[in-house]
Amino acid sequence: MINVKTFDHGLWDHGITQGYSVNGTIYISGQFSHDAEGSLIGKGNIEAQTRQTLENLDHVLKGFGVTKSNLAYMEIYLTNVQEHSEPVIRLFKEYLGQHRPAGSLIGVNFLAFPEQLIEISAVAHTD
Repeated sequence: MINVKTFDHGLWDHGITQGYSVNGTIYISGQFSHDAEGSLIGKGNIEAQTRQTLENLDHVLKGFGVTKSNLAYMEIYLTNVQEHSEPVIRLFKEYLGQHRPAGSLIGVNFLAFPEQLIEISAVAHTD
């Protein structure tokens, strides 16, 4: 039997859900630094954007009844890698504590919104 569950924050419809769980594996769409109303937080501030993006990731995880300790893989998409990688990695490690999922840091020229500096997608598990 296939067990499917989705999670959406209800802010907008781009044709995807924020999270999709099938048989214990959770696929989390790219999260970025928006607030509960959908406004970008931290324009020009990589640390503020990273913190808010991680909070939004937590929000999706909570929607499936799990926490960051259930993260198996994370992809961080980052503009201006040379300037932003050090503070992002520091905040990322602080966020994870002792947990160490697999992951990738991918430099990009731009993201969906002009002011967006970071986006994080992930795979987690429910068991």
